[in-house]
Amino acid sequence: MDAFELLAHPVRLRVVHAMRGGRELTTADLCDRIRDVSKATVYRHVDLLAAGGVLEVALERRVRGAVERRYRLRRDHAGIDAATANSLSLDDHRSAFAAALAVLTAEFTAYLGRDTADPVADLVGYRQHAVWLSPGELRGMMDGMREAIAPHLANEPSPDRTQYLISPILFPVEAPPTETDTSSRS
Repeated sequence: MDAFELLAHPVRLRVVHAMRGGRELTTADLCDRIRDVSKATVYRHVDLLAAGGVLEVALERRVRGAVERRYRLRRDHAGIDAATANSLSLDDHRSAFAAALAVLTAEFTAYLGRDTADPVADLVGYRQHAVWLSPGELRGMMDGMREAIAPHLANEPSPDRTQYLISPILFPVEAPPTETDTSSRS
């Protein structure tokens, strides 16, 4: 299974998100985190991620006669490289977007299902903005977003930190102007 196939699945994406921040978790820990998915399904997807090199065994120990494995994320394998992204078909992009939306829906539903859910106090946001950008402005905005987010990606869990899911979704909502469109405005 290639990196795209491996990561373009909602359950596997949720496992990857749960493992971020240098965490070392067992499959049982992941089942506790992803409660709306059956244990058998979580175990199967953890096995696939481990076989694909996205997860690696950090520690093995015997627990009541069975082997318990603690996994950690291999950050260098937990994404799609530029060459793979450039090779994706429109249907591949459609599938990846559907997986991302499924993850957002599942994680938000799980959040709202907690007794402690408080969207106002937790600063939950799901705004959408439609902006007009030239190609240069778009690149500048994307660079700014990367500069704002990237330093925080290496943060590890701590008592004063809560994990947030940030999902910048960006696509044009109409076709770019053609030369005849721009020349007719002059």
